[in-house]
Amino acid sequence: MIQKNLGFNALAVAQQYPQYKGILRVDEARLIAQVVSGIGFLGAGTIIVENHSIRGLTTAASLWVVACIGIAIGMGNYIIAISGFLVVFSVVAFLKKIIRISPVRKLKVEYKQKVETKEFIDGYFKENKISVEDVKFRVSKLNNNNSIYTNIYSIDFGKNVDYVDIVENLSMNENIVKVETINV
Repeated sequence: MIQKNLGFNALAVAQQYPQYKGILRVDEARLIAQVVSGIGFLGAGTIIVENHSIRGLTTAASLWVVACIGIAIGMGNYIIAISGFLVVFSVVAFLKKIIRISPVRKLKVEYKQKVETKEFIDGYFKENKISVEDVKFRVSKLNNNNSIYTNIYSIDFGKNVDYVDIVENLSMNENIVKVETINV
């Protein structure tokens, strides 16, 4: 609306003072171009490449689309803005129904009784169709010759299991000392 107002003001000044016709210049596309490039720059900052995967691409696209809808509203093109919103909302809702990306999470499990507990954990993951992407293993010796085993699992779970349920169900085993999510 500001850009439109600048254009109308320039026309009014040019009509009132004809000698300034060649001097006054207003380009409505300049403000729009700056918004698009600025939001594109901010959106590019949300894109992160990590471990051969790209994150933040949908956030960047969403920022750009919302900026464009805002420009349409600001320019008074309400039909275009509403239509654009409905199309974007429909596409996102449709894709959310058919595509679910299972995030890989890190789970740290500390336990006693190495063989028995390891079999329990492996059985639980297999029973619930949780795929293990990677495992890091560590043994800590306590002062009374007992050992605490630590596994850090990178797990990818499907639609049928909630992440909170995994932590709670694993913690029910008497040999498991600690279960926690970690950021590694």
